[in-house]
Amino acid sequence: MTIPADEALPHGGDTLPHELVRFAHNSERQFAKLLDFYSIVWEYEPKTFTLETDREGNPMQAFTPDFYLPAYDLYIEITTLNQRLVTKKNRKARRLRELEPDVQIKIMYQRDYLHLLAKYGLEAPSQLSEQLGPPRPLRLAPDPRGEPD
Repeated sequence: MTIPADEALPHGGDTLPHELVRFAHNSERQFAKLLDFYSIVWEYEPKTFTLETDREGNPMQAFTPDFYLPAYDLYIEITTLNQRLVTKKNRKARRLRELEPDVQIKIMYQRDYLHLLAKYGLEAPSQLSEQLGPPRPLRLAPDPRGEPD
């Protein structure tokens, strides 16, 4: 679902954009809630990029990033799951950069996500594992090499 920039509600509205979307994962809902809190306009899964087609031009592989932040012209993919899926998402993000070099994408890894939860009090620290390690600032700027932070 897409929440167009001109439909995003300011803090004074009764309903915040994250309350209008059915997210695939709780991590996406929490991230959207954080964006809403800071009045950062976002769109949820607004575009699917075709990464590979067959000989007839039919899509064989595609990538739909979780969020688009219009003010930053930046797509964000949140990956808090197992390593196999992280590797697959990294590969898709690299392929997207090859095909569309003007598209900026940032993958938010589990450690980044857990740091956000702890920093902004979205989850009780007791629910976080020791995998957090020392705090690190989250960089929204995409890595030009397409590699993890």
